[in-house]
Amino acid sequence: MISTIGKSLVALIAVACVVLVALLWMEYDIAAAPAKVVASTAFVVLALQVGGLRSGYGRIILLGLLFSWLGDTLLIGQTQTYFLLGLSAFLLAHIAYIAAFIVKGIKVSWVVTAALPIAAIAVSVSVWLTPHIPPELLVPVRVYTAAISLMVIAAIGTRGRGAPTLILAGALLFFLSDLSVAALRLAQTNFPTYIWGLPLYYAGQVCLALSASQSRSHDGVSANRSARKSIKFLTR
Repeated sequence: MISTIGKSLVALIAVACVVLVALLWMEYDIAAAPAKVVASTAFVVLALQVGGLRSGYGRIILLGLLFSWLGDTLLIGQTQTYFLLGLSAFLLAHIAYIAAFIVKGIKVSWVVTAALPIAAIAVSVSVWLTPHIPPELLVPVRVYTAAISLMVIAAIGTRGRGAPTLILAGALLFFLSDLSVAALRLAQTNFPTYIWGLPLYYAGQVCLALSASQSRSHDGVSANRSARKSIKFLTR
């Protein structure tokens, strides 16, 4: 169960996210930057508070959250260079999450089942974005699209092994939030997609941060089961 401090951090993230969206809506971009940093720093602290350093899975998730924090900070900049740097940071975050899910355990049959529909969505997104992407960003964006799709597929595979629902929820929310970034930064839609994208993003990161709190107990249950099986075998 999440502690009082953990609940306070979740509340802080929610409030900071609301403030961030409101300030962006009013076009106070400079004032919005601190709200973004506060919200992103809070999900890193949340992972630490719930015990993210106490398991291999938790430590890799924490690494992914740190890369996400860096990406958030870089994307405060509006130039193409900052966008590319932010994209690179988030690419590393997704690689870290994929590694964490592999450490957690993946059921291959679930991965195979999920691969086709997720790949179809990724291709559809690429086709939609391609006319809007500058030539120098075409390869980085496609690599990133592949990485986040693999992250979702890995999360589904992890769920197949009985991992917490928080992992799958976090991956899916992150995936959906990235569509808002793509629409705003690349397709340049008139509607400010951050209105729904930022809440989904921070909700996803909170889910992944909180999943670190369950990893230790989950691993411990597995270890205890294995120990009991060994004892039964030796005492037969």
